[in-house]
Amino acid sequence: MSYDQTLNRVETYFDRTATKTWEQLTSDAPVSSIRQTVRKGRDEMRAKMLARVPKDLSGLRVLDAGCGTGMMTKELAERGADVVAIDISPSLIEIARKRLSPDLVQFVDFRSGDMLDPALGQFDFVFAMDSLIYYDTAQICSAVKILGKQPTQKVIFTVAPRTKFLMVMWYAGKLFPRSDRSPVMMPQSPKKLIEGTGEFGEMQNLGRITSGFYISQAMEFSA
Repeated sequence: MSYDQTLNRVETYFDRTATKTWEQLTSDAPVSSIRQTVRKGRDEMRAKMLARVPKDLSGLRVLDAGCGTGMMTKELAERGADVVAIDISPSLIEIARKRLSPDLVQFVDFRSGDMLDPALGQFDFVFAMDSLIYYDTAQICSAVKILGKQPTQKVIFTVAPRTKFLMVMWYAGKLFPRSDRSPVMMPQSPKKLIEGTGEFGEMQNLGRITSGFYISQAMEFSA
């Protein structure tokens, strides 16, 4: 499946099927014990990624690629960054916009569309938390190289790691497709991602966060 085909599937899922689920998951609303582990894992991963950039981002332009409901966007804006927050889902962008406090509005430019759109301009840092997990290795490497072009200092992103649990879910998704099923995550090998971008820059494995049903691998690329 091509990048554009996967992009369209992700847009359909998050803009039509999963909006309410993600709105609840990324809020303070009560959730099931399973979703609580996902919420906890996402909080830990966001903290891990943010630890890779300065606490003061004043004067720096940062892309939150696949911003969802804006949790990463908020923290980047609180550090003083000039944030472009983009997501393929207009519905999630609207939620993120409504949640942002008035004192941070001046720091954020919300957009709906493709994170790889060259019209977005240049950035100092790029974050892509759980927004590349539906693409294959070649597509991720290509996206990271595009996002990581200088003057970008770092592209900090996550992938679904190749664990036994995620591989079982991946095969189950292939065997039992449903029209309302989430786009299938594509488990990745950090080693292959490093090999796929080696001639273009340095890729680092930042480690994994495991919290119940949330399993995610953090990576960092610099050209």
